[in-house]
Amino acid sequence: MLQLLFAVAFSAAPLTLYVPPVRSLNLFVETVETIFRQTVVYTVRAYPRIRYAFSRVLRSLLRVRR
Repeated sequence: MLQLLFAVAFSAAPLTLYVPPVRSLNLFVETVETIFRQTVVYTVRAYPRIRYAFSRVLRSLLRVRR
């Protein structure tokens, strides 16, 4: 059992090198939130257009199949 504990502990140790410090994580989270807010504005405006274009493509495909 002790060998398993050591194996798990030493295999997880390198993973701590990939975790950023908390002060860097706050800046990262803030940047992601800003990008998300900007993306939502464009998505809300573009969604009806994309839906309309997609429905036109489907309609033309259905017309060709008949």
